[in-house]
Amino acid sequence: MTTGVVLNGNDSDNQIDATVRLAHEASEAGLRSAWFGQTVGVDSPQLAAIVGREVPGLQVGTSAIPVFGRHPLLVSSQAQTAQAATHGRYHLGLALGTKHLTETGFGIPFERPIARLREFLTALRQLTETGHADFHGELLTATTALPARVPGAEAGVPLLVAAMGPQALRASGELADGILPYLAGPRALAEHIVPAVTAAAEAAGRPAPRIVALVSGVVTDDAHAVREKATERLAFYEQIPSYARVIELSGGRRAADVAVIGDEARVAAEVQRYRDAGATEVVFSGTEIAGDRDRRRTWDLLGSLAG
Repeated sequence: MTTGVVLNGNDSDNQIDATVRLAHEASEAGLRSAWFGQTVGVDSPQLAAIVGREVPGLQVGTSAIPVFGRHPLLVSSQAQTAQAATHGRYHLGLALGTKHLTETGFGIPFERPIARLREFLTALRQLTETGHADFHGELLTATTALPARVPGAEAGVPLLVAAMGPQALRASGELADGILPYLAGPRALAEHIVPAVTAAAEAAGRPAPRIVALVSGVVTDDAHAVREKATERLAFYEQIPSYARVIELSGGRRAADVAVIGDEARVAAEVQRYRDAGATEVVFSGTEIAGDRDRRRTWDLLGSLAG
């Protein structure tokens, strides 16, 4: 089973340099993948390309780029460039985003998100697999007067979606290679998420989807204090309906209720629960909240579980 981490070098003088240093540490700990969130700051595909060049042992991925405010032609260019730079080790994660951030940040209406996701994935796969597109949808048009293939990029960048709701899971199973659920505990995965996306993939004649479970967690001896920090940090997600729903389906009330916090034995047992629930890969985020010592403990444990 692959294990990985979300790298966060935000609190530094140079985010790129700090992230590369963290990536070297993660690789040395035995971790197999590093993932990068997309904000309005650093460009995550560029960051993934840089890290992938600097740390050849790591798979690198974006988790995740919202489809609102982007176009498949531009995202394909970013993804193929990152894949060529890393010699096939880049994985592209997409997301619907949120109504609030879409409408306040981009000034565009958050309308028909599932339809937009379907059209985006359809056009994007044409571009990444063939270097050409001739797509005319209701919401998007993507055509190529010139080839859009990046030399050195393998055909078919892996496409993953941060999907957790029924409609998004259906679209992802039919059109993507897997999903990136976050704050979805083992119960939600086993009972709702994995069956839905797997059934959609089977019905579409596609291979079994990858389930890259993004888990907020850390190894620590001070679980109470770290959980308090996690409660404060993760409270934002409780205001977003899709996250609130999946937290409830996981048996939690607050987002921090599904965080994995404790000593090595407890965290290892929880990682196994995710695997039993259908996760093909487990990626930890938020490991920095407990400090460098506990972050390293967390990474060492996850590295030992990578095989």
